[in-house]
Amino acid sequence: APVTAEDGAVYAQCRAAYLAVFRSSLTSITSKQQLCRVLQEAGRNPSRASLNKYWTPGTSKLNFDDFCEVFKREKKIEEVELMRAFKKMDVHGAGYITHTELQRVLSNGGEKMTVEELNAVFSLPDINKDGKLDYAEVSMFCRLFVLTTERCQKAASERLEADAKLKRQNFGSQSYSPPKSAESSAGAVTHPAEPKKDSRSSSRPSSARSRRSSLNSVTVTSSSLKIDKVTEPPGLQDWHHSSMRGCFFLEDDGSISSLQYQLHLPQTTSVYLTIQPLNLSHRHDKPSSWMAVDTSLFVMSAGEKKEDATLMGFTESKVKEKYVWKGELNSGTYHLLPFTSGCRLKKQREEGLGNKPVDLVNRSDMGELDLTKELREVLSDIFDVIDLDENGLLSLEEYNFFELRTSGEQCDRDAWAVCKENFDMRKNQLTRQGFMELHLMEATEKDGDPADLWVTLEAMGYNRMLELDKACPFQINVYCEDTQVSIQPLSLDSGPKLLNKAVQKSITVKTGAKALRGHDNVFVYTYRGEQRISSLIANKTNQKVTVHVNNEQSRNCCSSRGMTVFAVEVPARTKLVCQHVLPISDKHDWTYSCVESALPST
Repeated sequence: APVTAEDGAVYAQCRAAYLAVFRSSLTSITSKQQLCRVLQEAGRNPSRASLNKYWTPGTSKLNFDDFCEVFKREKKIEEVELMRAFKKMDVHGAGYITHTELQRVLSNGGEKMTVEELNAVFSLPDINKDGKLDYAEVSMFCRLFVLTTERCQKAASERLEADAKLKRQNFGSQSYSPPKSAESSAGAVTHPAEPKKDSRSSSRPSSARSRRSSLNSVTVTSSSLKIDKVTEPPGLQDWHHSSMRGCFFLEDDGSISSLQYQLHLPQTTSVYLTIQPLNLSHRHDKPSSWMAVDTSLFVMSAGEKKEDATLMGFTESKVKEKYVWKGELNSGTYHLLPFTSGCRLKKQREEGLGNKPVDLVNRSDMGELDLTKELREVLSDIFDVIDLDENGLLSLEEYNFFELRTSGEQCDRDAWAVCKENFDMRKNQLTRQGFMELHLMEATEKDGDPADLWVTLEAMGYNRMLELDKACPFQINVYCEDTQVSIQPLSLDSGPKLLNKAVQKSITVKTGAKALRGHDNVFVYTYRGEQRISSLIANKTNQKVTVHVNNEQSRNCCSSRGMTVFAVEVPARTKLVCQHVLPISDKHDWTYSCVESALPST
């Protein structure tokens, strides 16, 4: 979607503040103190409570995109609000605030101030030096405070404008537009917008800018994507079949994780694979947001060493709601690696933070604790997700995948035996009823305090309204024509590395490389699939390369990066997935138009 003027102003303001603190917008914020400093440079004055909301105990870093979202949520301090706060302190209506009164409020409230900070507040406006702040002095203080924040914001923008070289290395969506002479690798010519003629535009003419950045443009429309459709094999109902469930989880750092699986074939056979989002039983009343998430499954041979693994294929086609692959596999062991692009399962702006969380526990008239109906339905859905083999029971292995996800610990066989004595089990496996009893005991031990239950629910992707918004359950089906098949869940230490290798290979084997003009050893690969377009940058030089990516001319497209304009830093001798792009609406045509520009090195 086009960038609005308001979005552009916010983007420019955030970037100016960011670059007042860091050398590059690719640098991550790594502490609460850094976040506070960047917000102050942007003209905000966050409270400690506010900072704690953005930087939780589980936060390790925030990137520039994250900072933009924080900035939008942090309100600008207004003079009238400050005056209103001071008047609340004057509880007796005397028309002034004493040093003692202010000290009591500011030292004992949620935002405690030191003596030095308190004295600094008084020393600025107290003209009468009488130990009191009357409303005239308070008003002057408020104006001074607001003026200071505005000056911080203005100073950051002016510093960025003054540093032309730094600005050229950190183009924003409002400060850079590619020249019209961009060449298209798809046989078409893109028509980017004219350079913006405002105070943020570079004074360097477009012809000069084109000499500073090499362009690599691609334009693809949905009608030009020609993929051989995979059809369901005839007589599939007679093939040997095995299935397995799993779930994609959106982590705090924006990455996506899931279990991986091992497939064993005793003999060579034709194989038909499917993967699809899993609809949960208690969510039929309204469409489930995760059902629109794209899913894919990569098949890799399991070599003696993990680096020897070879990509055999992936679910490139779609039949109804299923993503499918058909091929022949020799006898042996394979890795099944679930994947989603991140275009539709991504960090969302926190809305409705003031809403009251759903109740998890209630107490009867007799004082007995019980789980609420809403929590029982969610726990039943979670049971279905972690019941990987779909037999209606949780084995110790299945339960431990759940425990590792929610608590980081595992249940050993002795503890499992204790569970058997206390909770409903069948065939040494936990039933759905037993799963409920386990969580009721957890709530009872805490005398109804739901804190631990919330830890579990949030780890499984639920928000405080019991909506599953940070996870996508899925189902895998494997059909083999000539032999029985077995699938086992597998937790690999090198899982992300192996999946990344598979995704990279799926891009490079399907398309040719195009070198960035002026960079003979920097290549862009663009895979054009039926459901997804992905690009990869291969840097074969001995120094890092920063590539600016502009998707502003795309239509009905969403990028896994979450922004239309961004930069990618590719280390020396490294391949890096640049972005995945999906249509926003599958019902309409979509046009992917991307311009990659190699930015000048520092």
